[in-house]
Formats: sequence, structure tokens, C-alpha cells
Amino acid sequence: MSEPVIHETIHRTSPLGIQIVFHTTPGGYVAPHWHNEVEILYPLNGEADLFIDRQKHQLPRKRVTVIESAQVHSVLYHDRTSMFLCIHVSKELLEPYLPGISLRRIRCIPDEITEEQQDDYLALCVLLADMVRLYIKDAPGFLLEAEGMTLQLMARLLRFFPADTLPAISDHDHLAVERIREIMSYVEEHFAEPLSLRDAADVLGLGREYFCRFFRKHTGTSFLQYLTEVRLTHAYRDLQNTDLPVSEVMEHNGLTNQKRFNREFKKLYGCTPSSVRKTTSGG
Repeated sequence: MSEPVIHETIHRTSPLGIQIVFHTTPGGYVAPHWHNEVEILYPLNGEADLFIDRQKHQLPRKRVTVIESAQVHSVLYHDRTSMFLCIHVSKELLEPYLPGISLRRIRCIPDEITEEQQDDYLALCVLLADMVRLYIKDAPGFLLEAEGMTLQLMARLLRFFPADTLPAISDHDHLAVERIREIMSYVEEHFAEPLSLRDAADVLGLGREYFCRFFRKHTGTSFLQYLTEVRLTHAYRDLQNTDLPVSEVMEHNGLTNQKRFNREFKKLYGCTPSSVRKTTSGG
């Protein structure tokens, strides 16, 4: 089988606050995370489920999906290899073009597009399909043209896909987002170590019970479930990319209970750890 023709290509964030990424990634689960920028996703193949604020959405190929800034989201890719175009846009750096843009919210998710929005939505998809073609052709001045297309995309999203139901982010919300970012970064650095609720609460200087409520409120899941999902994500990748025994994969990723590992792994991925290893090896 030939290798995918589109590999990870990351362009540095421009002065306009735009970052364009063509990415090839192994299938599997991406644990809950968030970012300050608006994220525009355009899958090029395969099937995936997107979870935003605890709601499940289909992520169909060659269809545009927008994830607003500070929205906690996760993705489950069903295919062994997934390719997609991902664009991050900083609203703050676009303020000179549209004052107040940081307070405006966008809602553009394929399974929520109304009949009235259909033509405008398909125009967005065509715009990103054109960007993909330019990239594949390695067109001169690709980044310049692609950033122009992204500005068109943002203008149309703000015009035709406003989200009146999403509140603007308050100073209090910004503080909460910063705290969630801090604890998620901490988990990513220390997930392979023994971590308790007390350890996590201490990172933010919060009481244990208040931390539990705070984390669930802003992520839609418990801290311990989030920690398990991060560990399982790394274990899945290790099963795909290494020859380590399953027991060592568990140990390297902070997982100690074989029975619980098998149960949670199957719940998350719909298969057993050993079946991932067999599929990867072609067995």
C-alpha cells in the first residue's frame, strides 16, 4: 500500500495570527483540549467523531467544521490514517479589520447547518478545497494566497454563521481557561507518573472538592477520567508505533490495572489493545 501523499506541514503563525497546517496522523483518540484561537477543520479522508462541550458531532470528509476559542473538544478518528487541513486564527490580531471581533462567536458544524445556510456553507467547502489543490500543486506564493482565502473564510463565517447562543468570554472565563490550560499542560508533562486529585488541585492551589467541581464544569468530564483518556491516547500510539509488550506500554503511560486498562481501552476505542497491535503488524 502506498504512503499518504499529504504529510504534516506546519507554517509558522503569520503576523495576522493565522497558522495553516496540512497534517497526516494515525487514527485514534485525541484527549480533550482547547486553545485561544478559532480552529477550522477540513478532513481530507476517513471518518471521525468530534466532541465539543460534551456533545458528539460527525466530522465528515471535505466538510468545514469550526471550533470556537476556549471550547474544550476531543476527536476520535476511526481510520488508521487520517489527513486533514487545520487552520488556527487569532481573533485578537484581526481586531484592526473588525473591531469587536473577539466578542463575536461562530457556530459552523456540519450536522447543524440549516437549509438556509446550505449554499453559504458549500461555498466555504469549495474555498478550502481550492486551498488544498493549491497546496498539492505547490503553487508559487501558496501561503500568501492561502492566508487571503482564510481571511475570506473568516469574513463569511462571521457574516453567515453567527452564534448568538454562545456568550462572549468574560474576564472570569479567561481566568478559568488559563487554569484549565495550566492543569492540562501539567498532565501532559506528568501523565506517566502517579497523579492524584490532590496533586492536581495543588497545582492550581485549590481545595480537592472545589477542584473536582471546577474541572468538570469547564471540561465536561472528571479529572480522573480526563487523566485516563490522556494515558490511553499515549498507550494507543505506543501500541501502533512500538514493539513493546502491552504490560510495558501500560507501565510507560502510568496505567497499572490490567483489567481496568482493557475495559477503558475497549470503551474508548471499541477494540482491545492486542487487536491494535495485530492490526498494526498486519497480523
